[in-house]
Amino acid sequence: MTQIITKSFKDIFSGDVLLFTVKVTLLSAVITAVVAWLFGGILSSFIKNYLSWIPWEWLQTTGASVATIAVAYMLFIITIAIVTSLMVEPLLIKLAAKHYPGKPVVGSPSITKSLLLSLKAGAIFLLIFLFTFPVMFIPLVGAVWMLWLWSILIKEPTLYDVGSLFIADKTVMKQKKKKTTILAMIAAAFNYIPVINIFAAVFGQILFLHHVLGEEEK
Repeated sequence: MTQIITKSFKDIFSGDVLLFTVKVTLLSAVITAVVAWLFGGILSSFIKNYLSWIPWEWLQTTGASVATIAVAYMLFIITIAIVTSLMVEPLLIKLAAKHYPGKPVVGSPSITKSLLLSLKAGAIFLLIFLFTFPVMFIPLVGAVWMLWLWSILIKEPTLYDVGSLFIADKTVMKQKKKKTTILAMIAAAFNYIPVINIFAAVFGQILFLHHVLGEEEK
């Protein structure tokens, strides 16, 4: 695990990864802005209705403002995760060739399945987030809960993206699911740091790459 994390941190500062992250961030920002413009009113109304059970009007207003900002931020994180999943294949192949030159590419992830898995993860994340929003305000518990929620965005889509490139055996793919929740939560921790949060999804991809190929090398 330590070796996986160390290699991943070294990769995250490479020129290829930095350039990839800039491209993904700009595209994700545009997509998020368009979605917010098209559906912002609906989302705001839903949040206000959702918080209507609170007996104090001032708390409803404050809670709605905080929740709207939080949801907008979550949509940006979800978008980055989806865009990263769709664009990351060439980067993964390049990093694999650098670290594991003897490991061939055995396949390619289906764009349709990759997109569906990412959208599914995003929908599950957003649904759970909206209905467990108050948990965020519980000290420590809320922080760990958010890490686990963010890991949902990373875990299944990323394992599919990486595994489809280098694993042909479905049994091996199932074995590789071990420890992926922890790895996804490590990558998700980036979301707590402004600016650095744009690296969360790609860092997850790199962690999973070393998890899948590094242990096989051993």
